[in-house]
Amino acid sequence: MDVLSDVVALMRTGRPTSARISWRAPWGQEFPSAPGSAGFQVVLRGSCWLIPPTGEPVPLSVGDVVFLPHGDGYGLADDPGRALTAPSCGEDAGLFASAGFGGAGAETVTLSCGYQLDPGRTHPILAGLPDVIHLPTTLGRHPELRAAVELLAGEIDNPRLGADTVVTSLLDMLQLYILRAWFDLAGEVCERSGWAAALADPAISRALDAIHRAPADRWTVESLGSHAGLSRAGFARRFTGLVGRPPLAYLTWWRLALAARLLRESDASVAEVATRVGYGSEFAFGNAFKREYGLAPGRYRRHVCGESAARSA
Repeated sequence: MDVLSDVVALMRTGRPTSARISWRAPWGQEFPSAPGSAGFQVVLRGSCWLIPPTGEPVPLSVGDVVFLPHGDGYGLADDPGRALTAPSCGEDAGLFASAGFGGAGAETVTLSCGYQLDPGRTHPILAGLPDVIHLPTTLGRHPELRAAVELLAGEIDNPRLGADTVVTSLLDMLQLYILRAWFDLAGEVCERSGWAAALADPAISRALDAIHRAPADRWTVESLGSHAGLSRAGFARRFTGLVGRPPLAYLTWWRLALAARLLRESDASVAEVATRVGYGSEFAFGNAFKREYGLAPGRYRRHVCGESAARSA
């Protein structure tokens, strides 16, 4: 797995949600703050205004994508001065929700999607993103993003056999394309910094890719530096400056994040998980995991499984 693929795979818990909504003027909808979530809106037809948590309203047109990675509250409306109505639907819209709101005027259709996140294991790449990412429609730009939107809207409009898997996969794909587009845009409008700069730096990107593709390898600062084509000292300095933590500290964090995912989503024994993420002994793995997550691996698995069962009840 490469870095962005891993970020998307790691970021969500449970099932995503998506809804195709028809708005008829006059209308104004509040989307309250939802800590521990990330969501995006896509304008499929018509136009509207984004009312962000801070700053001026933003006009949106067909094809525009808005991503809110930190669960901040916002509003959508047909007019920037329109009063916003509190939501009236339940928290879980499911995969194929469809609804209509507003009056009898001009129609705007949006695609609203969201993920639940676990703040304790959100990848730092998301923490460095702004509160609101607006990707406006530009002729010829991001054709893969537009294609994913069209496919997703079609599946939600007309769900058929296998639609659950298709929609979930398309939501992952859309998330990846949004992140790609944002990092490209960030490099065009300003000097990259943080993770945007790390992923754009060929040497550091090679090292990150190596860590994510082979986390169990016996990496050292020197071997990662060699893989990146840099001296040990130069690599350690550049990696720490861009990623925000030293190479082996990031390697450890990623191994344990991957281990937590395996404990949640697989039947592998604790010993097998330890081996798969690069620990030579179950004891060493258990100590490292407890320092990061506050629970021994076995207790963590039982705790997470218990929470999942409670949510499903």
